[in-house]
Amino acid sequence: MIECKNLVKTYINGDVETNALNGVSFGIKKGEFVSIIGPSGSGKSTLMHILGALDTPTSGEYFIDGHAVSKLNDDELSELRKNKIGFVFQSFNLLPRTTVLRNVMLPLLYSGVNKAEREKRARECLSYAGMEESKFMNLSNQLSGGQMQRVAIARALINNPSIILADEPTGNLDTKTSRVVMEAFRELNKKGHTIILITHEMDVADYANRIIHVRDGIIEKDTPNNPNDHII
Repeated sequence: MIECKNLVKTYINGDVETNALNGVSFGIKKGEFVSIIGPSGSGKSTLMHILGALDTPTSGEYFIDGHAVSKLNDDELSELRKNKIGFVFQSFNLLPRTTVLRNVMLPLLYSGVNKAEREKRARECLSYAGMEESKFMNLSNQLSGGQMQRVAIARALINNPSIILADEPTGNLDTKTSRVVMEAFRELNKKGHTIILITHEMDVADYANRIIHVRDGIIEKDTPNNPNDHII
């Protein structure tokens, strides 16, 4: 599903060049649950932006389903992000004075989907993400952190993407709530979703079936993982 070949990303600030990625290569198969872990400054955030088609590498190639992302125009990139990739962020990115249901419906607003179908799909995604129906009409700022992240997961699922890209999804949550959210990702993976998780926390990365360790812009290790051994 995903193939990265010798990705290099260089940032230039005046006369200073910084290499965030130094020849990164790996692939991800459909249905995998992969964690990409590394300390601050390791290059994992740069890699996340490239995987999400939010940025382009300085050199190297990135393929999704056999298509070279670098060859897509702006409209095609927008369609890729909308239909292939569901994003879940650390900060939730919900509209605070908007209901849970409308937050999830929002990505469909400009897709020509009628209101009844938008609401139907939003309700299905919320239930799928484990959100209680009694909370659907609550404003998002009335929810707990764990509930807000479930809403964010439901919103990421609304266009039925083949890839869910989660960037530090437990960064603002306590340990107990983090466990609940990570179990939700594990359940989504069991249902067939491809999950790519960016984190700096090993106990969060441990939920995945494969862990890619990034440091100084290179892959240090890429190993299978047994999440059944994980205790948080």
